[in-house]
Amino acid sequence: MAMISTRTHGVLDYVVGAAITALPHVMKCERPTATLLKMAGIGAGLYSMMTDYERGLVKVLPMEAHLALDALSGATLIGAAVMLEDEAPDVRLTLAGIGAFEIAVAAMTSPRPHVPGAPSPAGRIAEYAGVS
Repeated sequence: MAMISTRTHGVLDYVVGAAITALPHVMKCERPTATLLKMAGIGAGLYSMMTDYERGLVKVLPMEAHLALDALSGATLIGAAVMLEDEAPDVRLTLAGIGAFEIAVAAMTSPRPHVPGAPSPAGRIAEYAGVS
């Protein structure tokens, strides 16, 4: 069930993308990990700018494709956490945590922007359940 609006997801995209890009500067990690984090953050920012949602600038990438890229990025970070055996355990755990967060947010985000005047997902659930 989608619980995160595309509007909120857009804010998360830019904040998390910037944080991931900055993370190698505040965390001791090996060069391959730093490169991975910087590329993941920059990539997320770029495809967010190209997404057809409230926070997109160019609006050429469908939201469904954006969510698939988010999940793929998350899976890549989890895979890196498993494969980068020379990396410190706290760095590997951080990679896995960010990856899990990206997958969870992608799974919980509505693939369609909210239309003003239409009931929210919570409102539709309450209406279906007969709760006013």
